[in-house]
Amino acid sequence: MFVRQCRKMLLILINSAYTSFFRRIYLSLQPIMMNIVYIVFGIVMVLWGAGKLTDGATSVASRMNIPPIIIGLTVVAMGTSMPEFFVSFVSAMKGTGNLAAGNVVGSNIFNSMLIVGITALVVPMAISKSTVKKDIPFTVLASALLVLMGIDGNISRLDAAMLFAVFIAFMAYTVQSARKGGNNGDAENMKEIPMWRATAFILLGLACLIVGSNIFVDGATKVASLLGMSEAVIGLTIVAGGTSLPELATSVVAARKGQCAIAMGNVIGSNVFNILMIIGITGVINPMEIQGISWLDLTVMLLSMVILWLFSFTKYTVARWEGGLIVAMFAGYMSWLVMHAV
Repeated sequence: MFVRQCRKMLLILINSAYTSFFRRIYLSLQPIMMNIVYIVFGIVMVLWGAGKLTDGATSVASRMNIPPIIIGLTVVAMGTSMPEFFVSFVSAMKGTGNLAAGNVVGSNIFNSMLIVGITALVVPMAISKSTVKKDIPFTVLASALLVLMGIDGNISRLDAAMLFAVFIAFMAYTVQSARKGGNNGDAENMKEIPMWRATAFILLGLACLIVGSNIFVDGATKVASLLGMSEAVIGLTIVAGGTSLPELATSVVAARKGQCAIAMGNVIGSNVFNILMIIGITGVINPMEIQGISWLDLTVMLLSMVILWLFSFTKYTVARWEGGLIVAMFAGYMSWLVMHAV
C-alpha cells in the first residue's frame, strides 16, 4: 500500500514537472510564434496585393494603347519588385534602415544565386548575347555602385538621388531600345478586365501592400529582438526570402515553359529595380544607416552577379552543374549568416 502511494505521488510529481517544463517552453516561444504568424500573414498580403496591383495596372495600360513590351518592361517588372519596395520603404520610415537595406541586398543574393540556381537545375538557361553583353554588366555596375556608396555605412539623399537618376536613364534606354526593336509582344496575353475592376484591383493591391508591409516589418523586427538577431540579418534572410517569392515562381514557371529569356530577364530586372529604384526612392525620402550590412554581404551580392556573368559566357547557357554550384554557394553563405546571427 505504501509503495503504491509512493509510486502514485512520484507519477504526479513527474507529470507536474513535465507540465511545468513544457509550459515554460510554450510561454517562451509564444511571442515568437505569434510574430512568425504575423510575418507569414504579411507576406501573403504583400504578394497578393502585388499581383492585384500588377493585373489592374496592366489592364489600364493596355486600354490606353501602351505597347505590351513597354508594359512588360515597366508595369510588370515593377509589380514583381513591389514587395521589396513597400517592405523597404516602410522599414526606412520606421527607422529600421538595416532591415530595408538587408531586404534589398538579400533579395539580390536570393535572385542571382538561389533563383538562378534552382531554375538552371530545372532547365539549363539559354541566355542571349545581348543579355550577356549589356544587361548583366549593367546589373554588375549597379551592384558595384551600391557597394561603393555603402562604404561609410550610410546611404545619403545624394547617394540615393544618384541611384534613382541612373534608374531613370536605364529605363529610358530600355524603353527606347524596345521601341526600336519593333517587338511589341503578344497583346493577346494581356489581361483584359473591366475598367471598374481594374481600378478596384489597383486600390485593393495598394492597400494590401501598405498594410501587409507594416505587419511584416513589425513582426520581423520583434522576432529579431526576441532572438537577439540584428535587423540586418533578418532582412538578409526571412524578409529577403519572403519578398523574393514572386521572382522565384515567375522564373521557374517561365523556364519550365521554355521561356528562359523571361526567367533571366526577371532576375536581372528585379536586381536593377531593387538597387536603383528601391534604394533610390527610399533613400531620398529617408536617408538610411546600414551599419548592420557587412562587407561580406555586399561582396557576396556583387560576386554573385559576377559569377552569373562568367557562367553566362559558357556557350551562353547556365548549365545544370553551374546551377547546382550556385545553389551550394548560396547554402554556404546562408549557413554562415545564421551561425553568426546571434
